[in-house]
Amino acid sequence: MNKKRIYPQWFLIVPLVLYILFFLTPSILGVFYSFTDWNARSLGETNFVGLQNYIEIFTSNKNYTSGIFNTLKFTVVSNIVKLIPALFIAIMLQEGLKGKNVYRTILYLPSILPFLIIGLTFKSIFNYNTGLLNSFLDALHLGFLKQKWLSDLGMVWKSIFGVDAWRGIGYVMTIFLAGLNTIPKSYYEAAEIDGANFWQRVRHITLPMLSGAIMINLVFGLTYGLKVFDIVYVLTNGGPGHATEVITTYAYQFYSTGQYGMSTALNSILLVITAVIGVVVVKVMSRQEVQQ
Repeated sequence: MNKKRIYPQWFLIVPLVLYILFFLTPSILGVFYSFTDWNARSLGETNFVGLQNYIEIFTSNKNYTSGIFNTLKFTVVSNIVKLIPALFIAIMLQEGLKGKNVYRTILYLPSILPFLIIGLTFKSIFNYNTGLLNSFLDALHLGFLKQKWLSDLGMVWKSIFGVDAWRGIGYVMTIFLAGLNTIPKSYYEAAEIDGANFWQRVRHITLPMLSGAIMINLVFGLTYGLKVFDIVYVLTNGGPGHATEVITTYAYQFYSTGQYGMSTALNSILLVITAVIGVVVVKVMSRQEVQQ
């Protein structure tokens, strides 16, 4: 294949049309309807209400802003609890750990399971009275460690982050492994000759050369975290109370009750947050790649 071959510009027409049709147009329509009172009782008639939906979101005593805060919290913490362990595991496997192919498979398998199955399974495991986790603690005479994993305010987010990490670490690890395979072994051999230890090789060779894989995982993780829905909805349905509500669960509630204008307003807020954070992350990581 001739890598220098320049393809005609009309090759872009089909993907551009599909992008406009299935992404850009719905997004624009969603933003437009967020300024209306569109609802299930409007019978096709909507009225322009300006910023009323947004004012309701940020000033209502129902505290919808907690959903925005929880979404940002989930995005930050979920990335931390997956990126750092996944990077460490990937480096260990790349170093030649015995049986590494088996470990790779075991760690990656959870990432291909549907969120619904994972959520229902762990919801059963976390049940205070009949769940496997508390039953196991009782069997070990460690009943004092039993927790109301999904109904206690101090434990519910930890449980969600634990389940999310269990599912996602293998996927993140796979991207890191792909990045590690592109690093020439001669770099490490030269570093060993110069007397560099393991941590020095990681700091001065592995991490700089993995900047591309780190950026990919970070962008994917931010996008996933900002639009999280399934795992929270299945495990807690936003509870206890509204402690684990996120933007998407609030948007789902509005939509299911026919308040489409409010639902699209929340989705528009999510769209803006995602776009801003995504652009900032890509620019920062790209600048670091150029410097390196």
